[in-house]
Amino acid sequence: MTVQTFRGPVSPDDLGTTLVHEHVFVGHPELDLNLPHPEWDEDVAIETAVEGLERLWDLGVRTVVDLTVLGLGRDVARVARVAERVRVHLVASTGYYTADVLPAYFSTHGPGRLVGGPDPLLDVFLRDLQVGIAGTGIRAGMLKVVTDRPGITPDVHRVMEAAATAQRRTGVPITTHTHAPLRSGRDQLAFLRERGVAPERLVIGHCGDTEDLDYLRELMDAGATIGMDRFGMEHVLPDQARVATVLALLREGYADRMVLSHDAAYFSRVTPPSWRAAHVPHWHLENISRRILPRLREGGATDEQIHQMTVVNPARVLTPSAPTER
Repeated sequence: MTVQTFRGPVSPDDLGTTLVHEHVFVGHPELDLNLPHPEWDEDVAIETAVEGLERLWDLGVRTVVDLTVLGLGRDVARVARVAERVRVHLVASTGYYTADVLPAYFSTHGPGRLVGGPDPLLDVFLRDLQVGIAGTGIRAGMLKVVTDRPGITPDVHRVMEAAATAQRRTGVPITTHTHAPLRSGRDQLAFLRERGVAPERLVIGHCGDTEDLDYLRELMDAGATIGMDRFGMEHVLPDQARVATVLALLREGYADRMVLSHDAAYFSRVTPPSWRAAHVPHWHLENISRRILPRLREGGATDEQIHQMTVVNPARVLTPSAPTER
């Protein structure tokens, strides 16, 4: 099995140190057209991303998973302009980012709805995974679903159903956005397991936002991998606390069930560069390499454990399994 990247299939053995939950650009096409952000300049943003990813390569990072899916302004053709100029492997993703409702189009399209036809969510997920995204030929290497404070609303339920079906038909893994204080990973895990997705094919995201070790152990003991993937997002939880949680779980033998990342971006109109620079200066894709790994080592993490979390676990998760449904 190979892992799909912007430049084509790659052997899992060649992924190297991997950041499993990042973004290159986060936008909003309708707002970008009608309410342009004063800090956005596409050519400048592309140069910023190229320079940043080249620095990551020099720091030893070899692969970055871009989890910018529909709902977050995904433009794979734009990111391809970055991917063709950098040494780092970029992995595209598919899914739909909504914590509550989908656009009105989805209320009229699909089985039993006004216009009818097949479920457009499942159609686009499968096309992205098997053919290519938006005519680019670039295939997604990961699925993404979201639950947040509203829980599994009817539209979120629909997205998760489609993602579960796509996972069974392709073997590609699913990663999630959660609201960790509400322990929403539990509901995600139960929902997806009931629909035939093996826990081993799941990364329950944003688990680093909580210090609730019992909750994190529960997810890992069930077979899921947890994403300690918001280092630098110190307006949610300080990095000191995030490091302490990882170290506590390492001491308990969970190195094989954690992956590390930032959930950062080179540009996001939600939290633009000027705001990040002023309020969360460590929230960028170099934070783990420059600050977090040294702190983990100082706290007792071994090179073997760090290799497990940053190389072995991401490769295992990203490698597609055999489909369980045709």
